[in-house]
Formats: sequence, structure tokens, C-alpha cells
Amino acid sequence: MSYPLPNADLKSLGFASKPLDHLDALIRSHIAEGRYPGAQIALARHGQLALFRTYGDARIGRAAADDTLWLLFSQTKVLCMAGLWALVEEGKLSFMDKVADHLPEFACRGKADITIHEVATHRAGFPSSHLERDAWLDHAKMRAQVCDFSLDWTPGSRMAYHGRSAHPVLAMVMEAVTGEDFRDIIHTRVLGPLGLNDDVRVGVPAEQHERCADMYYSKGSEMPYDNSPELRLAGLPHGGGFATARGMAAFYQMLLGKGRLGDARIFSPRLVEYVARNHTGELGDGTMGGIPMHRGLGPHVRGMSDRIRGLGSNAHPDTFGHGGAGTSYSWADPASGVSFTYLTNNVMPDPFHSARLDRVANLVHASID
Repeated sequence: MSYPLPNADLKSLGFASKPLDHLDALIRSHIAEGRYPGAQIALARHGQLALFRTYGDARIGRAAADDTLWLLFSQTKVLCMAGLWALVEEGKLSFMDKVADHLPEFACRGKADITIHEVATHRAGFPSSHLERDAWLDHAKMRAQVCDFSLDWTPGSRMAYHGRSAHPVLAMVMEAVTGEDFRDIIHTRVLGPLGLNDDVRVGVPAEQHERCADMYYSKGSEMPYDNSPELRLAGLPHGGGFATARGMAAFYQMLLGKGRLGDARIFSPRLVEYVARNHTGELGDGTMGGIPMHRGLGPHVRGMSDRIRGLGSNAHPDTFGHGGAGTSYSWADPASGVSFTYLTNNVMPDPFHSARLDRVANLVHASID
């Protein structure tokens, strides 16, 4: 199936070119300074692709291409949640179900009453837990490990980003209620019907690994991932997806379309409205320096706070999206119909990472007429 968004020019979609020229110069300056080897951006509006550019190297000495797949890190979380949203709409589960309703062994270590909603909003109480490498491709081990997670604090009592723990739990819930691999659920129910299986992968087939950009790490930002075939195959639900920028921009166009992209209706408008709203109020995120991240059930929302991560300080309050560790962000603005994705292949520490995300997003917002 071909890519679902038709091309259109910037002017016809109501974009001013000067801020986007500044964005182009900013990304080129980052690459010239050695901040990251390569990057890719995509900008869409009202179901059309306005801008798609690829920069630099996918691997040192090897130029990136338009079909290069970039590691999404935590942007994968929204894709994982999309699989779960689909099962909610099929009546197979509810956001208010207890995890142990579907994974009985999860009830150990004081976790019996934790709900799917608490896990999805990072209030479940086990932010420091994580999978071991031997569970990446062995889902029996993955289920056993997530069910054995230990609590750091009382579930529901606070919010702290469960970066490597929440979504493996949700992936195992998805498998328990369907008997299907969570990666297949995402592809058959969401990405395939949207025409995005070539551009977004949660689990990259071995024959497609040559398309994957290598990931690099700056000092102080090392991550427990590598460029191995195992990582690319695994499609870790919390951070192992790969995509092109245009693929993610199209996925977020579907969300702006209230679950519809072209002729494909994936979700109901009510579902999209529910998952993309602020479920955590002004509660500060203990992992994010106390910033109120306004967590939805997948993405997070800009809101009215002075400080926000990744969505742009000058974004409309209803803008929602998600980032990937030290590298990337995707977001959608319901007020304008604009979606945007920025991908890179070097994990950068703060303060540079958050500062450049704000500049990148602000330039895009400034281009919207």
C-alpha cells in the first residue's frame, strides 16, 4: 500500500516559509557542529504532506535516505497504546480494568489493584523496573518479568515517568486478551489499515534492517540499547519502534482526524478525544524534574504551564505528542490541523536536548498561518 498522504506545497496549506527556512538552517548547523549525524523532519496539515526532508548520515559515512527508519525510543509508547486503544474499541478490555484481571500473576508484590489507567498515566508505582535483555524476544519471559515488578511507592499516590516499565506491562495485557503478539496487534489493527507498514515498524523484519539508522550516544546520555538485530526485531513496546518522519506525521494526522485518515477509520472520535486529553492535571512528574506533563493515555498535552517538554513553549494548549529519549519528538495541534515529526540519531543530554526541542517546535508553530 502506498503512503497515505498526498503532497501539497507549503503556501497552499497556510505555512509561512521564513520560520521553516530558519528551522532548516538550525538542523544543518546541528549536523555541522557534530550534534547528530543525521535527521529527518515531516510537516503535514489537513491530511496532506507539506514538507519532508532528510539530512546527513544514517550511519557514519552512509547518507540517510527518505526511506531510512529511525529509532523512535519512547515515541513508540503512543504506538503501543494505539494497539491497546483498538482493543478497548473492540470491547476486549477497559482502561479501568485492573491489570491483574488479565494477568493474574501480576497481583503479587502489592500490585493487585493497579489499573490499566494508572499504568498508562505513569502512576502505577514501579518507575524503576525494567525488562532484562533476555526477555526482548521471549514473550513468556517478558510476561514473567513484568508480573514480578516491585513497587517503589504506593500506586496512585504520585506520578513519575515509567520509562521502561509501563508499556511492557500493557503489551502483555494486550497479548493476554487476544492470544496475539502485541506487535501484530499494532500492525494489523492500526498501521496496516492506515497504509503505514512501510513507514512505521514496531518490530523491523530482518530483511529491512539495512534501512535502519544506527543510533549514537553523547557522553552522559548512554542508553541500555544498541544497534543489534535483536533490538530491531523486538519492537520493544516502550522504546523499540522505528519510523520515517513522514510515517509519524501521518499517524498524528489520523489522530487530528479523530481516528480517520482518508477512507480508513481506525478509532472513534470519542476514543481519540479521551486519550488525548489531560488525565493528570497539574501533578508534577517526579522523573521530569517536577514538570506537570499533563499525561494522556499515550501522548501528553501542552496545557497552560510555563514549562513543558518537547511540544514548544508557544504551542496551542491543546497540542499533544510524545518524544524519544534525547533524540526526537512528534506532535499534533488540533487548533490548526498541523502535525510535525523531528527525528535524529544521536542521544543528547540536557540542557541541549530540551532547549533544541523547544526551538525546533517553536519555529514550526511560528510558521502556521
